[in-house]
Amino acid sequence: MSSALFATMRLLDTLGLHFFIERTRPDTIRLSVTLVGERLEIDMFEDDHLEFSRFRGNESVEGGYEELMLFLQAQADHSENSASTSIR
Repeated sequence: MSSALFATMRLLDTLGLHFFIERTRPDTIRLSVTLVGERLEIDMFEDDHLEFSRFRGNESVEGGYEELMLFLQAQADHSENSASTSIR
């Protein structure tokens, strides 16, 4: 009997969809699929059940090192504020 992981990988191959295989937790393997305007994360569990998340966007492109640094700093600031709020 085929596992859900390999059946899903074969389906993605048949559809011509490229994917990355990741291990993000001890009990899962993630298939990350990039589609036009969307990213799909499929988490496959050891017991053959799966969960997936869809991330949609408009694929706008922003450019420049300075803009990237500002964006990353804002993310770091947001993380620090969230952490300090939850500690209180």
